[in-house]
Amino acid sequence: MRKLILAAASIAALALVGPATAQSPIVIKFSHVVATNTPKGLAAEKFKELAEKYTDGKVKVEVYPNSQLYKDKEELEALQLGAVQMLAPSNSKFGPIGVKEFEVFDLPYILPDLKTLRKVTDGPLGAKLLKLLDAKGMTGLAYWDNGFKQMSANKKLVAPADYRGLKFRIQSSKVLEAQFRSLGVVPQVMAFSEVYQALQTGVVDGQENTWSNIYTQKMHEVQKYITETNHGYIGYVVVTNKKFWDGLPADVRANCEKAMKEATAYGNAQSQKENDDALAEIKKTGKSEIVKLTPEQDAAMRKAMEPVYKDVASRVGQPLIDEFLKETRGATN
Repeated sequence: MRKLILAAASIAALALVGPATAQSPIVIKFSHVVATNTPKGLAAEKFKELAEKYTDGKVKVEVYPNSQLYKDKEELEALQLGAVQMLAPSNSKFGPIGVKEFEVFDLPYILPDLKTLRKVTDGPLGAKLLKLLDAKGMTGLAYWDNGFKQMSANKKLVAPADYRGLKFRIQSSKVLEAQFRSLGVVPQVMAFSEVYQALQTGVVDGQENTWSNIYTQKMHEVQKYITETNHGYIGYVVVTNKKFWDGLPADVRANCEKAMKEATAYGNAQSQKENDDALAEIKKTGKSEIVKLTPEQDAAMRKAMEPVYKDVASRVGQPLIDEFLKETRGATN
């Protein structure tokens, strides 16, 4: 796979220095792993529309959804090598490449609501985290929402004990691994594009995701129960290849930044709507029973996951968690 990525990067480099560069538009390949009709998919399409408009066609954005180019594990390497110019990986994807600080976003129950989240992403803490990506050859451009996660399985999940012994698909994240181990679950790291089939064939028993991801990937068709937990947040960091971004003409870069800012506002506004609509559609199908927790059951889940904070502190440092909690005060930890 690395050879294929390198070959793609070489072709991309040649395209940028070809004889027709002055007349040809600058191509931005934007790769992502979810469907077009999700918050991330819609925001990517909006960025394409606005970037091409604001640069008067000097930029052409090619969006590749649904892992058409690269799966979860491959996409960041492809970006670093220059085979693609833009991605929007979930926060958890940065831990495995050495930027563990983004793991804080994965802590269970750390973000009580979207207003608190925005306080983090739009403030100095969000900017500080983005700056850490420079050392990895990336420029962080924006934070995009997906929404809050729910738990699904073929058995009813209302208490921590109900999770014991189940196999759950997780993203590659030490925090999510610790989260599920605290519930007695066997976590299985798996690419997003493979989850539906794994649930259908019983390779895994359950998974966690937002309503829009569950609905667009048809996971509700192969899971009997979805428990409304809102225990965690899925968000993305839009990143670009630093060398590519720094090499853009100043006016082109400024117009792309303007397009990104507007696409971010659009996508984040869509996120809540998409999740609400997806939940309504899932209910309509009647294929999954939606389970709501009582306040007591919710408290028991929060308590069961408390040890995860200590586990994460050993890797990212307690000061960063404290800084995060100061911004998200009111969250249970």
